[in-house]
Amino acid sequence: MAASSVISSSREAAASGGGVGVVLRAAAEAANEGSETTVPLTARRGRASYLGQRAAGHMDPGARSSYLLLDAAARALGA
Repeated sequence: MAASSVISSSREAAASGGGVGVVLRAAAEAANEGSETTVPLTARRGRASYLGQRAAGHMDPGARSSYLLLDAAARALGA
């Protein structure tokens, strides 16, 4: 997940007058898109790096958990 896309989405939502829930929803959507882009990648660092090419085709768990946290926060605020 590109943190810059999550940040820019959050800033745009805040600049448009969105409340905290709207900002979190925008961040969650950007995080979801970013986590999906990790599927074809091969890890170079961390535990998944030990798997080499076998890691390709699997979503990065850290990217996915970031989305899940942001999504849960947005849903808790009704967004």
